[in-house]
Amino acid sequence: MANYINNTTTADDRIELITIPHDHEEAVDQRYERNTPIEINNDSMYALDRIHSNLNKRETIDRTPVTLVVNDLDKIQNNSMTQNPRIVEETTKVDHLIATNILNDIQANLRPIVEYTKEPLLPLSKACTPLENILHDLSVYVKMAIDETSEQPPDGLTVDESAAIRLYTIEWDKPYTSLYSMLNYTLKNESRENLKPYFKYLKLFITALAKLPCIPQLTVWRGVPKNLSMDFPSGTKVTWWSFSSCTTEMTVLQNNMYLGFTGNRTLFSVEAINGRSIRAHSHFNTENEVLLLPGTHMVVQSQLNPAPELYIIHLKQIEPPQVLLEPPFEGAHLYPIVQRQWYRKKRIFIPSCLMMISLIIAGVVMGSVLGTRSHSKYINITTKTCTNPFQIPTLYSTGKDPRSATLCDFNNDAKLDIVVANFQDSNVMVLLNNGNGTFLSPGTYIVGDQPSSIASGDFNNDGKQDLVVASQLEYNISVLLGVGNAIFQIHMTYRIGNTPWSVISHDLNNDNNLDLIVTVYGENNVSVLLGNGNGSFNTPMTYTVGSQPRSLVSSDFNNDNNPDLAVANYGDGTLSVLLGNGTGFFRAATSYTVGVYPMCVVSGDFNNDKKLDLAVMNAGNNIVNVLLGAGDGTFMAALNYTLSGFPYFAVTGDFDNDKNLDLAVVTYDDNSVSILLGGGNATFKTSMKYTVGLSPYFITSGNFDNDSNPDLVVANSGTNTVSVLISNGNGTFKNQVSYTVRNSPFSIVSSDLDNDGKLDLAVANNGNNTISVLINNGNAMFHSPLIFTVGLYPNDIISADFNNDSRQDLAVTSQSGNTVSILLSNENGTLNVPVQYDVGLSPTSLASGDFNNDHKLDLVVASYSYGLVNVFLAIGNGTFQTPVNYNVRQWPSYVLSDYFNNDINLDLAVVNYGNNSISILLGTGNGSFQPAINYMVGSDPICAASGDFNKDHELDLAVVNQGDSTVGILLGNGKGAFQTIVTYSVGDYPTSIVSKDFNNDTILDLAIGSYSNSTVYVLLGNGSGLFQTQIAYSVDGGPFFVAAGDLNNDMKPDLIVTKSTSSDLYVFPNTCDEQ
Repeated sequence: MANYINNTTTADDRIELITIPHDHEEAVDQRYERNTPIEINNDSMYALDRIHSNLNKRETIDRTPVTLVVNDLDKIQNNSMTQNPRIVEETTKVDHLIATNILNDIQANLRPIVEYTKEPLLPLSKACTPLENILHDLSVYVKMAIDETSEQPPDGLTVDESAAIRLYTIEWDKPYTSLYSMLNYTLKNESRENLKPYFKYLKLFITALAKLPCIPQLTVWRGVPKNLSMDFPSGTKVTWWSFSSCTTEMTVLQNNMYLGFTGNRTLFSVEAINGRSIRAHSHFNTENEVLLLPGTHMVVQSQLNPAPELYIIHLKQIEPPQVLLEPPFEGAHLYPIVQRQWYRKKRIFIPSCLMMISLIIAGVVMGSVLGTRSHSKYINITTKTCTNPFQIPTLYSTGKDPRSATLCDFNNDAKLDIVVANFQDSNVMVLLNNGNGTFLSPGTYIVGDQPSSIASGDFNNDGKQDLVVASQLEYNISVLLGVGNAIFQIHMTYRIGNTPWSVISHDLNNDNNLDLIVTVYGENNVSVLLGNGNGSFNTPMTYTVGSQPRSLVSSDFNNDNNPDLAVANYGDGTLSVLLGNGTGFFRAATSYTVGVYPMCVVSGDFNNDKKLDLAVMNAGNNIVNVLLGAGDGTFMAALNYTLSGFPYFAVTGDFDNDKNLDLAVVTYDDNSVSILLGGGNATFKTSMKYTVGLSPYFITSGNFDNDSNPDLVVANSGTNTVSVLISNGNGTFKNQVSYTVRNSPFSIVSSDLDNDGKLDLAVANNGNNTISVLINNGNAMFHSPLIFTVGLYPNDIISADFNNDSRQDLAVTSQSGNTVSILLSNENGTLNVPVQYDVGLSPTSLASGDFNNDHKLDLVVASYSYGLVNVFLAIGNGTFQTPVNYNVRQWPSYVLSDYFNNDINLDLAVVNYGNNSISILLGTGNGSFQPAINYMVGSDPICAASGDFNKDHELDLAVVNQGDSTVGILLGNGKGAFQTIVTYSVGDYPTSIVSKDFNNDTILDLAIGSYSNSTVYVLLGNGSGLFQTQIAYSVDGGPFFVAAGDLNNDMKPDLIVTKSTSSDLYVFPNTCDEQ
């Protein structure tokens, strides 16, 4: 049965539909006159293309707008709209709506688009010659595109380049298919043979797009009239293989009302990083069209359910781990180049699972590759064993989708405990405080379906804390009376109304009995239940407020010693204030306009005038409103503060001990807590941002370690955890050390580059074709980086002594340059000009070792696109012979060398991303290798580490499986063979791994970087090949690469973590002996 988007959509709505046909279905290309209604029927068999209006016709289009992006969209609601004059002025008679088959994009597994780069750059007419038998009257439209192009096009493009873009935007006359329809259909086709006729045009078209500047990072909103949240779990990878049109308009979110207010609806928030604005080169030059390139790679960051039946899914574009679209010419940048400021912060960064040099212990080099490539069986360290080697914010597992928490001493031991409401499990979990800021869980209690809010108080005046929980699905609240030792009786329920959202307790009528106040989202009111003092409550009284109330706070806003109410109304962007009379009754609400989609309201005296003020978190426009109170129950116009990432919930407190109220705000979309330090005059400044778990939903504050400083606890709905951040008392919380290098650091190696006995760092900066060298000052701190230029898009780096001068040199692969660069070192840590060697297409990883037993270090390089490894035998003076190639499986992403069959000849292990396997190539000792033996592993393996995990003196393997978010252990038998893989779950989208003994028990452990969870997971080994439950360490943004080494010569391996989304590197000093 067909579903409708508001039944009809008129061309007056000024929307464009882009639909690409699925499989072998023909693209539809219709035109309609303005003011003629169009019905859009959904059918899941169809995918992506454009549809435009034709004269004097009414049509029904049977296509799926699986993803809708609104361009130049005005206010659409129930088929009527009030047009924005500015938008009306800029629109044309060709109106736009965009649709993309997202589900196909998740499932597609296509080859990278590479071969077109070999074509010459031709004039548009000649570039289109191979397409003349494919596209009707192509020469006519080519001439039209050239005629419309000025002799001096903007952005430095040639006439042919600008015309190539314009040709892409032109609509062919009915019934013939347009260029962009056929091109995009072919790009999504599994056979790249069909794409060959387009190569010459693609060379010209993509060359033009590459010359256009990347627009700043932006968010595009798309919508689907169904619930797709189950198809997009966090960490799901999405690649768009066609060109994708979208808009820069931020009004998309708030004006995207064509989906209606009822029924299942999904909005996609797409955060793009390399879009190109083509308006100046478009046939429709009044449309603000932005084009995303083929191979746009994204990860599902989070999901939000801000209203019943409304789901928001955040897709974040990232640079893919391998090249999906080859740049059209040398020096072309498909991704933005970050311009560094003239000063440098002390930060460092490194991503992905690439080669490392092993740690120097007691001044002796144990191996040439750090962590993952150590040739030692295991490290025997006899210092003090600890169970948690690093000190950063702590995660505690809860039930599914924790939405709210309350703090109180539930077992009367004078320590603050936590109770969490788990939305999907329909229960509450108790976390008891140990007194040092850590917690344990004695159990859970069943409540009503979908608990969204929880509060505590002594409701029966027995001196023991009780609980009240709002349950959305059952239209009621549950009251659980406490026994006093963190045990609660079976809950009593009170029916409230359609979708109770938040609940708080307060004595509203001055009878010394706590009362309850509940926002009723579905009925646009608040319910007041007066307490009887024995744990029971009276029938609720209701008060009308704004549309879809969510959050509320109770305080005395007019200084009459009677509690009042302030309610944040999500649906209409208002704040309702209800003044109380002290008897449990309230006046009619006064309304104040705030931002878009207010999620939370808190109160406090932010300007020290002894009058309570309000702060409102608005997720729709990323604004924090501060409304100063006049002391009489009224409030001044809002002061606005911008805070990115969906500000969702907040708590007040004096976090820096300056006697001024501050704010701690959880931002749902970027998985963090922002600390806004108050100046005491209603102004705030953002001091720090702390990464927590995925999709933080709620935050509250309390002193968990009895040091008089308010700590924080955050409920993370996406990872089923709570994060506890222990305060330092100065507005900061315990975290890692960071350093700045260059743009998009992609790999790191630690080695003593200046021969002073201290491990230094070298970082491959993929974004600006350099490496950064950071010299260690001896206490795990580093000097400002030295910068050296290498090949195009460096993506892996190792160190070794390639010329036998007892100094560590560097080798760097260049992903797009298809080379490996050798940089020989000088005594002071500086490097000579690189010497480059050609390798296969898209080298992704390299390792070194003496493969022919001549006491000279050789190289092996994995070539992603060719499915082979190149072995370079060393001459001994820092130069290498012509490589010998060995076939492995599809898309090798990582290579390491070690002794897998105990014959003193180095062997190779190659991780094959393309067919979920690892290839073992046993060495013969003369520089050659036997044919590969292949073992199946998990989905999308990306990298590996070797080590003796079960202490049998035989080397084993640990493989990171990106597709199923696991690490797999393959135990070796010492003869080059391995057992069936055993997997352990880690965070979403793991990208790298390192193996060291982190807790000084002489057993190898693992550290894995989880990009989507912004977390590094440490799995402690037990010596039998098994690993304990992971320990989670949060970082600020997605970690791309982890390495380990003793950076401060204390005989303990420290962790180094990089981020591909910034120029940051983080250092986690190992604190085992300090616990």
